[in-house]
Amino acid sequence: MGRWGILTVAVAAQAATTALVYGLPFVIPALRAAEGLSLTAAGTLAVTPVLGVLVALIAWGAAADRFGERVVMTIGMAGTGLAGLAAAVLPGIPTLAVMLAIAGVFSASISAASGRAILGWFTTDRGLAMGIRQTCTPIGIGFAALTLPPAAQAWGYRWSLVIPAGLCLVIAVVVGFFLEDPPRTPAKHVAETRSPYGTTPLWRVHAASALLVGPQFVTATFALTYLVSEQGWSPVTAGAVLAVVQILGAAGRIGAGAWSDRVGSRMRPMRQIAFAACASVLLWALGDLVSPWLAVTGLILAMVISVTDNGLAFTATAELAGPHWAGRALGIQNTGQNGMALAVAPAFAAVVTAVSWPWALLLAAVLPAIAVPLTPVERRVS
Repeated sequence: MGRWGILTVAVAAQAATTALVYGLPFVIPALRAAEGLSLTAAGTLAVTPVLGVLVALIAWGAAADRFGERVVMTIGMAGTGLAGLAAAVLPGIPTLAVMLAIAGVFSASISAASGRAILGWFTTDRGLAMGIRQTCTPIGIGFAALTLPPAAQAWGYRWSLVIPAGLCLVIAVVVGFFLEDPPRTPAKHVAETRSPYGTTPLWRVHAASALLVGPQFVTATFALTYLVSEQGWSPVTAGAVLAVVQILGAAGRIGAGAWSDRVGSRMRPMRQIAFAACASVLLWALGDLVSPWLAVTGLILAMVISVTDNGLAFTATAELAGPHWAGRALGIQNTGQNGMALAVAPAFAAVVTAVSWPWALLLAAVLPAIAVPLTPVERRVS
């Protein structure tokens, strides 16, 4: 299998786990109707898998550094799928939360390992390759948006989880048989194996990208709920529209990666994306006050723009860390992002419940605004 085939398998694997781990927001209306949960409680449950991701990322990254990408990804895909099936069939909300968290623990292996594989197989066109790899998130979320709402209506929100869980198990077999680890070269100097965290650029990349997760997860978690509760859309219609929007987000990630290759910098495009993400969330807030079509426009722009920086931050992290620390650094990168995601969803829901959507959106816009000066624009691709 050539490097582009490996990239395809990596994208499919991450997209499948994304659909399960981040797909629950698309069944929040069905979940609330079935269980009688408040928006805050449902939003908290929807990000339970992120807790599992958060605690396991660095360990999986270290495992990928030591044992290779294929074995780590195979175990992760299989574990994610089995935990997802258990979440669908075992009764009780506490059991559901535990199984979703376990699914998150196993899914954490895919992010660091697949990113490390792409780092090893691609060189001059690494930004483009990582941008394509990062389409896994909008592809997975788009798949969830398209399939989970109608499945939840037809079978119930729990049985809708069988769709992404089964897909994870199928792709686990594909990964196990076809994914190839990139060639590894031993370190020539002791400095190559030293921690890259003795200087500030890598820490600033982590911090800025974590802040940019704010608008990304606000839109990913609450877009369907907003369109249903505030704009009067049906869940199926909203899910279909949001699935289409994810295609635009995927294209944005590819374009951002190619842009960074062309300008010789990951961080200059990332800073501009941070500014645009802030502006789009503010437009959504303004639209909620004055016009439904403006609110929907701002929401869609925020969904597309807020995901485009992710590949840039991943590529910069891998490049700054080097091949001997890439898995662990990508694990730390993802830990910061998922820590922000875990905090943002319940906090945003609580603010919406206590105050209003516009005020909550204004607060969400502060996060990318802080990321603008924090992004280390001096970083250039060698």
